[in-house]
Amino acid sequence: MGLVGRGFGFLISTSLFLAVSGVFKLYFAFLLYGIPPKWNLLVATFFVIFSVYGTNKLTDLKEDEINNPERVRYIRRLARTIRYGSILSFAAALILGILSGPEAVLVLVFPVITGFVYSVRILPGRRRLKDVTVVKNLIIAGTWAGGTALLPLAAGSVESLKVLLVYYFFFIKSLINTVLFDVRDVEGDRLSGVETIPVRFGLAKSRTLLLVLNSTLIPWLLMAARLGYFREYLSVLLFSILNGYAYILYFTRRTRPGKALDLWVDGEWIYTVALALLS
Repeated sequence: MGLVGRGFGFLISTSLFLAVSGVFKLYFAFLLYGIPPKWNLLVATFFVIFSVYGTNKLTDLKEDEINNPERVRYIRRLARTIRYGSILSFAAALILGILSGPEAVLVLVFPVITGFVYSVRILPGRRRLKDVTVVKNLIIAGTWAGGTALLPLAAGSVESLKVLLVYYFFFIKSLINTVLFDVRDVEGDRLSGVETIPVRFGLAKSRTLLLVLNSTLIPWLLMAARLGYFREYLSVLLFSILNGYAYILYFTRRTRPGKALDLWVDGEWIYTVALALLS
């Protein structure tokens, strides 16, 4: 593995790449709303994502020993740094959120609360919510969509219907994302007894589900266009939908796609924002 590959592996394993992509995701929401992006909310989002996912990777070492041994090596080596870094990152996110008011703080705290509930064994048989088929995916997608759609509202007012449309768009994109990563991790999840959608229903049915979910964004886009929303970015949104079909079909035919999944799917918002700024 070359220097670039090792560097990208480090960024993925430590959740730094995901945190950067999450900032671009929020930036795209600002663009869709027509609200000038606020730097403190963008930076706070970076810190929250790093905090939540860094902590989660520390608690998922057992499953990841099978699914992603390279990541486990990074996490074990940097465990203390990630642990304290996650705590400090959350504190920094709260301080930055305060600059925009209590609403921003509530939105920023919510992922941490759901991340805790999601990972703690509170169900009968000491099961975690993340071990329950579909529940895990809905929690992650709802949390991502909630933060992305609601955080910009701390910087400006938006029509309720537009907020609902933006929430739905990011919810579906995030839900598809979570299932695709379950496809990659299917071997380790099966051996660990975690019944994800691909483990329980198989690859073919998972592919069909994802294609159906992505297809709901077509009438969504038509409705948005009819209402006169997102006019400047309709072509970018269409690209995002077509891009969804492409990576669903590609990654549901390979059960271990490696870093390509992170780059293409998790990194989607980086190149989507670039297209939006050029449109």
